[in-house]
Amino acid sequence: MTLDIPFSFATCSIGKPTDSLPAKLQALSEAGFKAVELAYPDILQYAKEIRGETAEDDYEGLREVAKEIRGVCDKMGVQVMMLQPFANFEGWPEGKEREDAFKRAEGWMSLMEVLGCDLLQVGSTDTPLSNLTTHPSLRTAIIRDLQQLCDLLATKNMRLAYENWCWSSHSPDWSTLYSLLTEVNRPNMGLCLDTFQTAGSEYGDPTTSDGLIETTDGKANLSAAEKFKASMARLAKTIPAEKIYLLQVSDAYLPHPPLEDTVVDGMRPRARWSHDFRPLPYTEGGYLPIEEVGRAVLQTGFRGWFSMEVFDGRRREVPLQEYAREGMRSMRKFVERCS
Repeated sequence: MTLDIPFSFATCSIGKPTDSLPAKLQALSEAGFKAVELAYPDILQYAKEIRGETAEDDYEGLREVAKEIRGVCDKMGVQVMMLQPFANFEGWPEGKEREDAFKRAEGWMSLMEVLGCDLLQVGSTDTPLSNLTTHPSLRTAIIRDLQQLCDLLATKNMRLAYENWCWSSHSPDWSTLYSLLTEVNRPNMGLCLDTFQTAGSEYGDPTTSDGLIETTDGKANLSAAEKFKASMARLAKTIPAEKIYLLQVSDAYLPHPPLEDTVVDGMRPRARWSHDFRPLPYTEGGYLPIEEVGRAVLQTGFRGWFSMEVFDGRRREVPLQEYAREGMRSMRKFVERCS
């Protein structure tokens, strides 16, 4: 029996760049999705369609666009569950870059007000301080920034959903993410967990021939599957359900040939993997143990949003309605198998 889980879909995960946002929303609504993660680039693209070229920091103009989007969503019976992806925010030194990051946060919040959305996704992106080993002050700076952002969001009764991106230099996996959450210690900060990011950081490796991480650990030589299963058991016992704001769902292709272990266009292998090799579960041969993630999340007691966020370079030309229906079938099957 399928659990009573609400389903969402990310607008950046369906269609071609030329597909209009209203068409995406209509296809998702007709497929049965009740909410969307609204991607900021989709706001900018829709602004271009109805207003002409609009700067990404023209928040006054974008508020008018957000009103139009809100009207379309209301007509379609779809809510904006979250605005995403808010990246490259935390860890800047004092100065213009940090000031600009907070100005951007205030601008995004102004759009969230219009959209009727209370959840902002922040990804654990790399920072100018690079890594904790060479810059031990980085964690302090990240905690400070996230605390201040949470306090800013709280003035509007908004929340922060923090996500581990598996290529992050400071929080690539769920355990470091949760540790950071506890140190930030704000009631309006929770986790955006993701089946790809979780399995992609601890199980998969797009640079190896078998797609798996090296598993030798001291004297132990557990398989990748065994280590990942143990990690998911810890997740289920560690994270309170109320500190999970949503679970994003996608799988991953095994790249053939493996991705080169180099930086390409500013992206390390796992970032490139995330950008273009993430299909709908059960459709195109994904190989990650995503059901282990889903089961662990459900074992915490969480029963909130399951949201499909996929990036599949092979299937961008699939018609919107067809892809949305496939997404709903995939999500239902995922929940059934996890429960």
